[in-house]
Amino acid sequence: MATAAASAQPRLAPAKTDKYVDNKRKDDVRYANMIAAKAVADAVRTSLGPKGMDKMLCTAAGDVIITNDGATILNKMEVTQPASKMFVELSKSQDIVAGDGTTTVVVIAGAILKQCMNLLSKGVHPTIISEALHRASGKAVEVLTAMAVPVELSDRESLVKSASTSLNSKVVSQYSTLLAPLAVDAVLNVVDPAKPDIVDLRDIRVIRKLGGTVDDTEMVKGLVFDKKASHTAGGVTRVENAKIAVIQFQISPPKTDIEQNIVVSDYSQMDRILKEERNYILGMIKKIRATGCNVLLIQKSILRDAVTDLSLHYLAKAKIMVVKDVERDEIEFVTKTLNCLPIANIEHFREEKLGHADLVEEVPVGDGRIVKITGIKNMGRTTTVVVRGSNQLVLEEAERSLHDALCVVRCLVSKRFLIAGGGAPEIEMSRQLGAWAKTLQGMESYCIRAFAEALEVIPYTLAENAGLNPIAIVTELRNRHANGEINTGINVRKGQITNILEENVVQPLLVSTSAISLATECVRMILKIDDIVNVR
Repeated sequence: MATAAASAQPRLAPAKTDKYVDNKRKDDVRYANMIAAKAVADAVRTSLGPKGMDKMLCTAAGDVIITNDGATILNKMEVTQPASKMFVELSKSQDIVAGDGTTTVVVIAGAILKQCMNLLSKGVHPTIISEALHRASGKAVEVLTAMAVPVELSDRESLVKSASTSLNSKVVSQYSTLLAPLAVDAVLNVVDPAKPDIVDLRDIRVIRKLGGTVDDTEMVKGLVFDKKASHTAGGVTRVENAKIAVIQFQISPPKTDIEQNIVVSDYSQMDRILKEERNYILGMIKKIRATGCNVLLIQKSILRDAVTDLSLHYLAKAKIMVVKDVERDEIEFVTKTLNCLPIANIEHFREEKLGHADLVEEVPVGDGRIVKITGIKNMGRTTTVVVRGSNQLVLEEAERSLHDALCVVRCLVSKRFLIAGGGAPEIEMSRQLGAWAKTLQGMESYCIRAFAEALEVIPYTLAENAGLNPIAIVTELRNRHANGEINTGINVRKGQITNILEENVVQPLLVSTSAISLATECVRMILKIDDIVNVR
């Protein structure tokens, strides 16, 4: 009865200040995000450095890619967890900003996440960790900038050293002595004195050609088309003192705008149609020939054939060399290189719109042929690189490696400072941030110390991937830096600690500063997420 009476009494209404917060769910979501993102970082960690392992990527179509480029590995990886996708985007961001350090940025972010998990398990609030990481990132960039050595674009040797360092960790590292100077020369060729801090890599065209070895890779001061000239009716394949036209119209009989059928009832009408077609094409070719043009670059047409066998026959008779099916997106590069204007209509065909070159010829390369234009008059600031390789896998990896080397030189053009490689900047940042953390108070001090420890993952991983004792190497490295040897790093080839600047292992400042900033920014975003909501 007493129990029944007690249950009959009305319950007290909860105070307005009382509230129920399910922190368990938030912690679970945050923890799941961190575990997933860290798994991505661990997947590419073994690819870091000159002694890093390569990954074999197999696509659904059965294609195979062998690479140790972080951006390529993550881009091809099938990632479904949202936080893991943030690490893939992080690698892409680093590729856009610096072009190199795509593996480094993900490994650093993974190490910072691991330290954040430890701090969260001790009860530190995510917002406090986030603010501390932001301050630590700013201080780390200051440390890097203080370590940097200024470099001039006239100092070609330093630029080559930096490009070589980027190539040393690639599959094609044995060709770094060829590719590094080639990358430097290609970038310096396209630097505009009016805008000395800006390099557009779209002005450097890389063409892959199967056959030969990477040693056969060459830079062409001119223009190269990965297709052969027209051989129909004995077409011309070599022209000296060329006058080149880039045309965007068709040298073929016109078609009506709407689909129509013409019924021809007798042979005389058929002959008349063919005669009109011949006269139409001949009229166009006479206009082209009248300007002195002897090389035609014809844009690929989607409406109808850009050229017919009949027009190719007449062009061959007129001794005009024809390169057809030039892609629409190549036209801008071609006209900039030749310093000419694209011609959209036969009525606008003028001599002043033509480009001039000493030689246009078709040359055999590997198992195919290419058209090479050299000695261009008033050539635009562009360059072309023909990459060679014995098989498709090597060819693709050589192109990716060359792209990274070009990006490194571009970084040095936009921010002209070099720093040592081999884990030296990371250890120096870790040491100075650790010392700075001791001067601070409260939770912030713990968070910054954790950030400093996370940076040691780079030298640790470099040593681990090279088969060295990582604990002994990192401890010795710390000791040397504490004694003021700030350019001391891990020489993985000799398996010992040396002055890394003297070993010519250098990298652009922009690669390291962007890696630290982007990694910290990504980790802070993951930290702030406490729930995942699926929306329609």
